Amino acid sequence: QLHLVESGGGLVQPGGSLRLSCVTSGITNDRHAKAWFRQAPGKEREGVSCISGRGGKIEYSDSVKGRFTISRDNAKNTVELQMNSLEAEDTAVYFCASFDDYLCPTTWVDVKSTRAPVLWGQGIQVTVSS
Repeated sequence: QLHLVESGGGLVQPGGSLRLSCVTSGITNDRHAKAWFRQAPGKEREGVSCISGRGGKIEYSDSVKGRFTISRDNAKNTVELQMNSLEAEDTAVYFCASFDDYLCPTTWVDVKSTRAPVLWGQGIQVTVSS
């Protein structure tokens, strides 16, 4: 059975950095497209970034472009999200997600899409506050 486990969240001051990590267990050499989503209190879950199975195609939401960097190491079944220049608006629970495809769907940001992620992590809290 496959599982996604996130780590690396916490409390950081505005302008600071955090690095989130997501490990897939139950599979070797995982090539499925992976994404990070986030959900702030009272708001819908939104897509942050998506990376294809071999890492050759990457997408970012406009709100994080230029500040966040997604990467993956398939030998370690790990996907990471480096978050720099963090803002209070980045405060949310962050979720790692896996698609049933090697490429990020064109609708990857839409959790209600028919091509939404098929596997989710439990989420990890990121709080940006002074």
